[in-house]
Amino acid sequence: MHKGMAPTRETQVRFLRFLTVGGVAALVQFSTLAVYKRWLAADIAFSCSFFCSTATHYLMNRFWALPSDRRDSWRQFGEYVGTAALSYLVNLGLFKAGHDLLGLRVLFAAALALPPSTLLVFLLLNYRVFRRKSHLQP
Repeated sequence: MHKGMAPTRETQVRFLRFLTVGGVAALVQFSTLAVYKRWLAADIAFSCSFFCSTATHYLMNRFWALPSDRRDSWRQFGEYVGTAALSYLVNLGLFKAGHDLLGLRVLFAAALALPPSTLLVFLLLNYRVFRRKSHLQP
């Protein structure tokens, strides 16, 4: 691979931390989904578990995986919420396709929904929402 095309060492570390956070958030999502699906409709259980997962994801990324020098915390939080909303739409669409169209069980449909949005979310969070100071300057 051409050296100019390779991600920097810092980006690689941030991506590995992001994946770790994603693993923890996925564990939160699947654990809560397993509980919620006993009492709630599949779509509502998925949505509630997604909210729990997203709260975990935000806190771990903000303070550990993707530390940022940004000082506009409220704007940053708003951008995160926008990214989470986009992720939710992608995840819910794929979840419904897997569950409703393919007939997959709830947990399998949720697992199918995770990978496609992971790269999209990393790119948005790493290069926009939780960008490093060097990315703040034009």
